[in-house]
Amino acid sequence: MGSQGGFGQSKEFLDLIKSIGEARSKAEEDRIVLREIETLKARLSDPNTPKFKLKEYLIRLLYVEMLGHDASFGYIHAVKMTHDDNLLLKRTGYLTVTLFLNEDHDLIILIVNTIQKDLKSDNYLVVCAALNAVCRLINEETIPAVLPQVVELLGHQKEAVRKKAVMALHRFSQRSPGSVSHLLSNFRKRLCDNDPGVMGATLCPLFDLITLDVDKYKDLVVSFVNILKQVAERRLPKSYDYHQMPAPFIQIKLLKILAVLGSGDKKASEQMYTILGDIMRKGDSTSNIGNAILYECICCVSSLHPNAKLLEAAADAISKFLKSDSHNLKYLGIAALSRLIKISPDIAEQHQLAVIDCLEDPDDTLKRKTFELLYKMTKSSNVEVIVDRMIEYMISISDNHYKTEIASRCVELAEQFAPSNQWFIQTMNKVFEHAGDLVNAKVAHNLMRLIAEGFGEDDDTADSQLRSSAVESYLRIMGEPKLPSAFLQVICWVLGEYGTADGKYSASYITGKLCDVAEAHSADDTVKAYAVTALLKIYSFEIAAGRTVDILSECQSLIEELLASNSTDLQQRAYELQAILNVDAHAVEKIMPINSTCDDIEIDKNLAFLDGYVQQSLENGAEPYIPESERSGMLSISSFMTHEDHEPSTHTLRFEAYELPKPSLPPNAPPSSTELVPVTELSYVADIFQPTTSLPSASDSAASELKLRLDGVQKKWGRPTYSSPAPPTTSSNDTVKIPSETAQRDTVSNSNSKARDVSYDSRKKQVVEISPEKQKLAASLFGGASKSEGRRSSKPHNHASDKSHATKAMATNTAAEKPTQPPPDLLDMGEPSGGAPSVDPFKELEGLLDFTADTTAPVISSGEASDYSSLFADMSLNVPNQGGVDTNGNGLEGIIRVEDSTPQLQKGPNLKEALGKDARVRQMGVTPSGQNPNLFKDLLS
Repeated sequence: MGSQGGFGQSKEFLDLIKSIGEARSKAEEDRIVLREIETLKARLSDPNTPKFKLKEYLIRLLYVEMLGHDASFGYIHAVKMTHDDNLLLKRTGYLTVTLFLNEDHDLIILIVNTIQKDLKSDNYLVVCAALNAVCRLINEETIPAVLPQVVELLGHQKEAVRKKAVMALHRFSQRSPGSVSHLLSNFRKRLCDNDPGVMGATLCPLFDLITLDVDKYKDLVVSFVNILKQVAERRLPKSYDYHQMPAPFIQIKLLKILAVLGSGDKKASEQMYTILGDIMRKGDSTSNIGNAILYECICCVSSLHPNAKLLEAAADAISKFLKSDSHNLKYLGIAALSRLIKISPDIAEQHQLAVIDCLEDPDDTLKRKTFELLYKMTKSSNVEVIVDRMIEYMISISDNHYKTEIASRCVELAEQFAPSNQWFIQTMNKVFEHAGDLVNAKVAHNLMRLIAEGFGEDDDTADSQLRSSAVESYLRIMGEPKLPSAFLQVICWVLGEYGTADGKYSASYITGKLCDVAEAHSADDTVKAYAVTALLKIYSFEIAAGRTVDILSECQSLIEELLASNSTDLQQRAYELQAILNVDAHAVEKIMPINSTCDDIEIDKNLAFLDGYVQQSLENGAEPYIPESERSGMLSISSFMTHEDHEPSTHTLRFEAYELPKPSLPPNAPPSSTELVPVTELSYVADIFQPTTSLPSASDSAASELKLRLDGVQKKWGRPTYSSPAPPTTSSNDTVKIPSETAQRDTVSNSNSKARDVSYDSRKKQVVEISPEKQKLAASLFGGASKSEGRRSSKPHNHASDKSHATKAMATNTAAEKPTQPPPDLLDMGEPSGGAPSVDPFKELEGLLDFTADTTAPVISSGEASDYSSLFADMSLNVPNQGGVDTNGNGLEGIIRVEDSTPQLQKGPNLKEALGKDARVRQMGVTPSGQNPNLFKDLLS
């Protein structure tokens, strides 16, 4: 570290500033800054760096940030410094944080608590530093965290704190108006603050509020006038003077506010006349700040209700500005004159020489401002001079942006104040010739419409002269190089419509010129299309007039070229031209009538000319036409299409609750009275329980067959481990009736389907009710509704969830009726104990063998099998060699699996005997191994 330099900074820091200032290139400056970044990274990472050295490093980091390099590695050190108790370090931390971070930075959340604590500090300097950070860093989400404290500081004893609190509240109103809408009255109170600084700070938020709602603050006109009067009479302390002007910035803000309040209000304007006259009379035009106040007074006068004396005083002030040698003051005078000519156009005539001097001034900024003034003061008597000067200036500049603006203004003034059509056409030719690609396409169509319509009177001679002059001017301009595409389109259209109308030019001459245009712009398909259409018109007019058509060789080669063009539009135009050459004169006259551009086209929407053909076809046996609304099924299809067209509009965030499905049994759902003993808490048991008591019909019994499958341990449907907190029961009194999975699945599926149908129908009705205005707006904004069939997919029903809930409920009821002890562990797999006791699947299967019916139990809703011995004909119990059960405990995974079937009633053998016999059959050939050789002895009892 070097010795100390000036202002308590190290010599190393001063050398850094000096080297940056003496850098001769950007590359040299970047090398210096990159070297400084490496130094700061090393020193900031040292935990033993003294705090005052850290303060200097953060200030040096500011230079790195200001010169465009990344200083994010030091942001966290700036945040930490805001937590320091030392006032100098804390203010340095707040300074660097407000310059490093923005309101959306991730580190903002780390300083919110610090700001809250510092806003309650007894040291007003700490409070001011925190308020500065509030104005820069608090965003919309963190405003509620500091808003109460800021409002409380509006009454602080220190005027500096009150002023910064007003500024913070103003910032909140800009960021989130709704969060402080109930606190706007505080601005009115602070307007009466004893300190001029607080009052001046209050003028800024009040100006924004008055701009939004003028009528709400009309009662403050007298207060603002009184404040302005006190300021103008130098009643404020001398510390507010600037260049011997009393509080000029407060005066300027007050004048802006009065201009808004007095606009269109004669009563309010009359209250301001006196103070405005005094300020303009006492105005000091020798200083820039005095001229600024005079200019603001002129702007205020132009907004108020007109007053002759004030307008005269404003004109005198403008005269001083325009006669000044300073370009800045001349610019100020032109800007002020642009405002006053709206009220009194005669004022501009008094300064016409000064305006002309500004128009010829070499200062380009002043010249552009003068053209804006001329644009506002244009009328029929001076439009020719002003537009000609604008076109000359447009030709001389190379700035395309401003050239576009000048061209648009020339077109607007020519259309509005044109003294004659000939002048308008000549002016448009100049604009198109020099700025054609920058002019709006509508201007070209307006020019073509004007030439076609003529003067709008019954003077055909004048219209013919207008068109002839247009043809002559275009034939002369066609030889110019680099004509804009839009201008060439106008030329081709005019030559095609009126090139041979007066007989001055032959068809061969005009067609040759058009072919030259098409060949010279072979890359522009639009120009070639206009040229081919113009050729078609000329040849059509020649054929209709009975004259011989002599096609030039270059025209023939152009047609042949376009017949093989890649553009289908050019191909079609070329084929139409080729076809019309072989049509007789009478037909051509009907197809291409002469001078019919402006004729109104009558459209027969009913197609009455086809009535005879339709009647004849009906008599010959043709089917009559059926309107779309009367076709079978078309109404629903149209509704569906309407729904599709507007489906994207419904894909938004919705807050209404989902519509619950309405469970209902199908009308022909057959019940069953078969009673089965449930296993406890199986996650794969079928859907929710909904018992029914009616018996199935004989016709339904043959439709399908109820099957109960025991797929063994190889098929895994449920969870990875099988354990149940509730022990299994084998008592015959614990039997409950399990509804058929088939019936429940059908019931839930039907109910879900109905719910979807109801929801879909309701959505269709809602879409149909959208107003046509909204549909048009949506089509305009999104280019029409897109197909959303892919997104309209219904979510399948989660049967697994329903099974789990149903089984848990059944297990809970069974355990409540008869508590039993957990069964012994029949299989000792040698695994460590300590977990939840596993359920023996064979003990649960043993319960299936005892079918002592409980007459009080509810009837199950599944179908009854005709032969219970055949239910298990296709079942197999695959027992592994290692204990006969899967080590994961999923021995009975998939025991019960009821397929979709319709129950059927049929007499059969005793169910218990059938199950017992089936169990014995399955035992044959099975040799259990492990510690329990008598694994199946319980099944045989």
